[in-house]
Amino acid sequence: MAATAMLRSLALNFFLTEKCYEEFFLEFNLLDVPCLKLLLSKVLGLSIIAGSVMVKLPQILKIVRAQSTEGLSFNSILLEMLAISGTMVYGIRNHFPFSSWGEALFLMLQTLTIGFLILHYSSQTQTGVCCFLVYFALVSLLLAPVTPLRVVSLLQALNLPAIMVSRLLQILTNYRNGHTGQLSAITVFLLFGGSLARIFTSVQETGDQLMILTYLVASSFNGIIAAQLLYYWRVSTEKTQKTD
Repeated sequence: MAATAMLRSLALNFFLTEKCYEEFFLEFNLLDVPCLKLLLSKVLGLSIIAGSVMVKLPQILKIVRAQSTEGLSFNSILLEMLAISGTMVYGIRNHFPFSSWGEALFLMLQTLTIGFLILHYSSQTQTGVCCFLVYFALVSLLLAPVTPLRVVSLLQALNLPAIMVSRLLQILTNYRNGHTGQLSAITVFLLFGGSLARIFTSVQETGDQLMILTYLVASSFNGIIAAQLLYYWRVSTEKTQKTD
């Protein structure tokens, strides 16, 4: 009985609704399409969150090893932070399931670290610390009930131009340099795959058109950066070897 209760609790908390739990475990209807879609969405969402814990770690390690942020655009990072933060705050304030937005929390922490490293290796460490403090103060304000939900919705709406401009800045930086510098292939491809999967999970778990459109745009631009990384692969490798 204890094992059954634990299984039920785990399933209802992370993977299934009450109805789908009954379909699978009481009615043994394992081919219920809506419930299968929900289960797939939950598994994908939790997998994305698990992967997001370290998705930008290769990028951070690459920067630290090279002690250089060549090829990375700080303005792009700032706009990416706006987009990630908007998704996180929007998900929390609208009480969406953690599996639909949770990776934004971990991406935020890692992207913030990359932004700090860019400033640190540009001899602007104090500016980086100030940016940290200001950022967390603003996020706390947005999460507080004192901030109207319409303001949070506006921030989420700004994600679209923020994502487009941030990715365009990185794309143009790659094009002007003729290589992708310290851009991490692992990070780029994980972000591309994650944004594609998020289209499906957003449709299944939130039905929120704004979130769906945001991930559609993000996938398109992440795909372009991934294509650039493949195109400039040899040049970037030779550039990195010379730096080392």
